[in-house]
Amino acid sequence: MAGVIEMTARRRPSSPLLHRMRDRSPGLGGGLVGGAVAAGLGLASFAVLVVLLWISSPYPDSGPGGALHVAAALWLLAHGADLIRVDTLSGTPAPLGVPPLLLLALPVWLLHRAGRDAAYGRMTGTGGEGGSEGDGKGHEGPPLVPARTSWPGVVLGYLAVAAPAALYAAGGPLRPSWPWTVVCVPVVAVVAAGAGVWSAYGRRSRPLRRVLGVLPVGVRPLVLGPDGRPGVAVRAAAAGLVVLVAGGAVLMVLSLLAHGAAAQGALLRLTEGWSGRFAVLLLCAALLPNAAVWGAAYALGPGFALGAGHVVSPLSSAPAPFLPPFPLLAAVPGEGPGTPVHWAAGLLPVAAGVVLGRRVAAAATGAGSGGTHPGSGETRPDSGQAEVWPVGRTVRATCLAALLCAAVLAGLAALAGGPLGVSVLARFGPAWWQVGLAALVWLVLLAVPTALGARAWHCRSLRPDEPRIGRQREERAQDADGPGAGRPRKAARPRDTWFTGAAGTGAAEWDMLDDAGQADRGDSRQAVKSTPETETPHPSGESEPEDLHLHLHLHQDRDQDRDRNQGAGQGGNQGRNQEGNQGRNQDRGQDPNRDQDEAPHSLPEAP
Repeated sequence: MAGVIEMTARRRPSSPLLHRMRDRSPGLGGGLVGGAVAAGLGLASFAVLVVLLWISSPYPDSGPGGALHVAAALWLLAHGADLIRVDTLSGTPAPLGVPPLLLLALPVWLLHRAGRDAAYGRMTGTGGEGGSEGDGKGHEGPPLVPARTSWPGVVLGYLAVAAPAALYAAGGPLRPSWPWTVVCVPVVAVVAAGAGVWSAYGRRSRPLRRVLGVLPVGVRPLVLGPDGRPGVAVRAAAAGLVVLVAGGAVLMVLSLLAHGAAAQGALLRLTEGWSGRFAVLLLCAALLPNAAVWGAAYALGPGFALGAGHVVSPLSSAPAPFLPPFPLLAAVPGEGPGTPVHWAAGLLPVAAGVVLGRRVAAAATGAGSGGTHPGSGETRPDSGQAEVWPVGRTVRATCLAALLCAAVLAGLAALAGGPLGVSVLARFGPAWWQVGLAALVWLVLLAVPTALGARAWHCRSLRPDEPRIGRQREERAQDADGPGAGRPRKAARPRDTWFTGAAGTGAAEWDMLDDAGQADRGDSRQAVKSTPETETPHPSGESEPEDLHLHLHLHQDRDQDRDRNQGAGQGGNQGRNQEGNQGRNQDRGQDPNRDQDEAPHSLPEAP
């Protein structure tokens, strides 16, 4: 055993510097790689789709190089950049500036993910761990890479791939328009990557508050709430925008179903092979968001243009005479004045205005926040109910929501349209400024009255019932013999000095007598009826004591008063006063023996 050599040795622990270098975040280099990978994935997706369609086409016009040039051009078009078609029949270059909005979703999603992963300190698609404690996904610790490093890194990496792609597309049949390319591609990269980095940091509200610092103090809480969530105006504007865009899509689908034969004929005339028809259907699907925005513009009134000087609106329709056969264009109403069916599209902005107004009213009354104070999340300490906004703040929030909704819809209208050629085809789609102005007018005129009406209704439901004199008298007369007859009255006092039978009787004596006579009257009367009508005289031959005589008078007057209260609707105040006066005078003029005969009918049962 002495010659056995121990072959295992303990591994020396790594130095802390090595751990720090191993776990060190990629920094700017990681952001550059993530942006380049996002751009490469987007280009590869378009290239695969175009190449597959080129392979399946029975009559390809060019080789694989031409297909790749088209793929690069379509990738730039997805960012909003205009293209220029050079191989026209007339030889004049024709612009192509209607970007399919659905294609924009792919670059935005890739950039968003690249920015988030760069902030986490990992490469895009590697699935590494990291992140922030505020994103709610189980990531521990703050992001390893600062935003000032990861955000520019992703943008620069994306543009480093976009620039060669634009240069490559310039050699194909669809060439990019350089002014639009220089503006649109960086804007999309900056916005989408910044949103990804912001989500990695837990969507903190501090950057937004810095941006919103230019707004007035009273407007900032309506845009961004104290808890960092979107404010009342932003949520209401989003609701109105969803109603408008979704309603526009519904209008487009209904029109397409109504013109189904024409749309089918256009698809069959446009191409003959199944691959070409499949490509046309894909293009129609990519243009569906554009058609939804066009439908919203049609419902608002300005409509959209199908060629320069040819506007389609609910009041009149005048499309260009020579339009290319396309299934979506076949759903356009025919030429001529509008009909009640076309005018019914005006119900869409009405619905959007009502929805926007109700959302603002729900926040103004606390109904949309679970009974909390709108905007601050607090309730009134005195009543526990939500505090209602003033009229001025409600109107201000509604107008701001309408302005935001109109601005976003105008931006969508600007993206959804553009030129498809020269001359007549130089204008296609809605005019963005007309759509924004029409949306603002519709929403303000409908949302403000809706919000104020809903607020007034809520305040009316919270207002207590005002007391009425006649109603109080009826309830007091009903409660005399009701379940609460034995309960003392609030602030009990004698009605009049004469009504008690003695001018000096006060409130305390009246309460004592009233409590003594609240026993069960049916049992007392039944017991009194068993006594003889004429009582035995006092042994001393004297009349009853004066206190008992006064007690009998008081009970008799009280019973008569209670009977008169039960029939208050028949006599009125004057009749009751006359009857009380007559009963008092009659009681004062009758002899003691007669009082003794009548008094036992109102005496309570002896204990």
